[in-house]
Amino acid sequence: MEDRARVPAPHPAEDVTEHVGYRLKRASAALRGAMDKALREYDLTVPQYSCLELLDEQPGLSNADLARGTFVTRQSANVVLRGLKDAGLISRPATTEHGRALPVHLTPAGRQRLHAARGAVYAIEERMIGSIPARRLTALLADLDAMAEALDE
Repeated sequence: MEDRARVPAPHPAEDVTEHVGYRLKRASAALRGAMDKALREYDLTVPQYSCLELLDEQPGLSNADLARGTFVTRQSANVVLRGLKDAGLISRPATTEHGRALPVHLTPAGRQRLHAARGAVYAIEERMIGSIPARRLTALLADLDAMAEALDE
């Protein structure tokens, strides 16, 4: 250990498990695992569910928009969209008259599947945020946004 260069920690920490990044990753992995398990019942993956949610709020998004909104690459978003289209949950034209972006829309089956799965996902979020005092939720959300913005520079 002594031959390793010592770099001061950004805050007092006994080991890596006390670092903010580690704790964020642990919470993210727990959320992802719970969502994966819940969404299996609806034959959806987390990225597929996320796409359906975004399209419900903003019909007509492009592949690039959906990739950004679901935190995946454009190539991964194409795979996700292909699966959703094959399942009849979205519609996407083969060509477009204006520009290159192909707008994506929920089908009635997609809207129905989303609404069925949403309750399970929201129950997970309720369980997660129920573990902290309600008065701290606004501050937590602001802190998480501030950390993301600090790294987006």
